[in-house]
Amino acid sequence: MCLAIPSKIIEKDQFRAIVDVYGARREINLMLMPEDVEIGDYVLVHAGFAIQKVDETAAQESLNVISAIIEDVSREMRHAETDNLQSYG
Repeated sequence: MCLAIPSKIIEKDQFRAIVDVYGARREINLMLMPEDVEIGDYVLVHAGFAIQKVDETAAQESLNVISAIIEDVSREMRHAETDNLQSYG
């Protein structure tokens, strides 16, 4: 299973763009896009290719869900570490 992450276009030329996700920037390829995109648009990125344009509201909702999942997993890992340390004490 793969996960396409909504990414905001911050720079663009004809077939490449720089996107930002949570402050991380990377270059992506726009050749698979069925429609034009501009700086400020959100796209789904999979394997380095933009594959679909997403409206800003949907992109933000998706990013919020991803953030919540990351937070939950991090919290569970911290609890597991604490439990493991206590079992050795």
